[in-house]
Amino acid sequence: MTRAIFYTASTVNGFLADPDDALDWLLAIPQDEATADIAAFTERVGVLVEGASTYEWVRGHEDLMEHPERWQQFYGDRPTFVFTRRERERVPGADIRFVQGSVIEHWPDIVSAAAGKDVWIVGGGDLVGQFVDADLLDEIVITFAPVTLAAGKPLLPRDLDHTRLELVGVRRAGPFAELTYRLPRAARDA
Repeated sequence: MTRAIFYTASTVNGFLADPDDALDWLLAIPQDEATADIAAFTERVGVLVEGASTYEWVRGHEDLMEHPERWQQFYGDRPTFVFTRRERERVPGADIRFVQGSVIEHWPDIVSAAAGKDVWIVGGGDLVGQFVDADLLDEIVITFAPVTLAAGKPLLPRDLDHTRLELVGVRRAGPFAELTYRLPRAARDA
């Protein structure tokens, strides 16, 4: 069964990015131990989903218009759905599908593109919140970095209490702490 997983990094005080959507705070930390399991995770992933701000940051930060091969190094050949409200410039050679509207409207196409594998919701927090609202999010994997920011983009701008989040994993990866939460399917299976 295809699962929707929000796999992300956050500051200790719950920000995904700084106020300008940048991740410089994260990239300044040595990543060796923290990223050791990303290859195993991405092997289970058939499709990626991200918001326009995440897409624009990655495209700019990695200079993907000049070096489109960098897209393949990280995302591979996996289709990527980018939720946006306006036209975006496509990275040459990448399977990027710009969509508008609700996540529930596009969910059948996302599942089909995943071809039996998981869906990685890359970010941002508001898009993940839309998956929560549509009762489509199955798991949250958060790697907390030893950083705080005074302001920024929130991890998940939704209210979820202990009845919706089941802690299923805790791991230390160098200076990072990784927590894995499952969102029980009772509401979806009823």
